[in-house]
Amino acid sequence: MSELIKICILGILGIMVALQFKATRPEYGIYMGLVISILIFAYAVRQFSAVLGQFALIRQFLGSSQSYLSILLKITGVTYICEFSAGICKDAGYGAVAEQIEILGKLTVMFAGLPILLAVMEQIQTFMR
Repeated sequence: MSELIKICILGILGIMVALQFKATRPEYGIYMGLVISILIFAYAVRQFSAVLGQFALIRQFLGSSQSYLSILLKITGVTYICEFSAGICKDAGYGAVAEQIEILGKLTVMFAGLPILLAVMEQIQTFMR
């Protein structure tokens, strides 16, 4: 929990410094925000890798359905990356690019989730027989 507070303080301090630069040198403010975002994202990735260790236990319980877990992990990764990238684009003033990244992320999640949807539909069809 204390690491979370440290990361939040880092983000707030970084934005305060970026705002100071924004008045005189706006490009430095954007760079500062980008660096802070990358640092926080790197921390989140490190924390997520710790969570991946717990998925080994879940895989043991799933048995033959392990492919669904990997699909869910890919979907989670896509959403984090797209949200992070779109946020940076919005902060830099490129809202249209951010929206395109979000649309691409949504389409990727939809296509990645199709095998799970098909499996659910097959199970429903099996139960109805």
